[in-house]
Amino acid sequence: MSLIQTIPVLDLQLFQAEDSDRQKFVTQLGHALETTGFFSVINHGVDLALIQTAYQVAQQFFELPTATKRQYELPALNGQRGFTSFGKEHAKDHTAPDLKEFWHIGRELPPSHPLAADYAANLQVLEVPQFHPVIAQLYAQLEACAIALLQACALYLGESETLLAEMVQDGDTILRIIHYPPIPPNIDPASLRAAPHEDINLITLLCEATDDGLELLQRDGSWLPIRSLPGQIIVDSGDMLQHLTNGLLKSTTHRVANPQCDRDRRFSMPFFVHPRQEVDLTPLASCVAKTGTSQFPSITAGAYLMQRLREIGLVP
Repeated sequence: MSLIQTIPVLDLQLFQAEDSDRQKFVTQLGHALETTGFFSVINHGVDLALIQTAYQVAQQFFELPTATKRQYELPALNGQRGFTSFGKEHAKDHTAPDLKEFWHIGRELPPSHPLAADYAANLQVLEVPQFHPVIAQLYAQLEACAIALLQACALYLGESETLLAEMVQDGDTILRIIHYPPIPPNIDPASLRAAPHEDINLITLLCEATDDGLELLQRDGSWLPIRSLPGQIIVDSGDMLQHLTNGLLKSTTHRVANPQCDRDRRFSMPFFVHPRQEVDLTPLASCVAKTGTSQFPSITAGAYLMQRLREIGLVP
């Protein structure tokens, strides 16, 4: 595997520095999200050993019998907590199912919190007792990294440093643990591990996957492989950020291609950073001023998410 990353690599430590280094990081981040919608970040503060432990407990779960895993697939949760079985999800505007199964862990709030009723409880895997504690710890570390990135993004937009971070405070952020098993025989020939799509949320943080396969659609129509390299977290901007910035920051199409060897398996852990449901995604006036006429309607984050869940088959 090549050791050279194919997208910009940013050092988050620069953002913790003073003056010129901090501004350099802000400019690099904004330029990457304006041009390609993707970058990689190092010195991100997420424990690399914790990431590997998370993959270990994930493998233990996904190797359980199918009947056992399906006990954690509750239709009332619309795939937002617990297990989603193989082939259930498909990309927007793509009818062939994706070749993956996954687990979702979301926000945990104390019962006294005013938003506690907005979020379903996370499920505990009885067969793998360490699964939830490990994944919950990873969730917390990824969120801390995401907050710093959103602060830098807000500064690039010329807004208050806290603008985007406040939107995701107690938000509907989800950590998805994905298993791409060996490619089964007799699949729909149109099926990919993840068909071309854009993420719905503000930004996504993708822990180093266990193998390559992620590809970015370039403006000339070709697909650019993005490397899975130790110590790097891949970051991309989603549709909500594109909407909020009136298209200034790009939500770029990407996919996970099928492997050359159909016996290979792959794990990945994307962290989908969402605002609270009531957050207004009407394009920012400052971004409309930079891009021209407003291109997107007013909509709340909750309504936008529900619309997408229907489009990808998780909500009837």
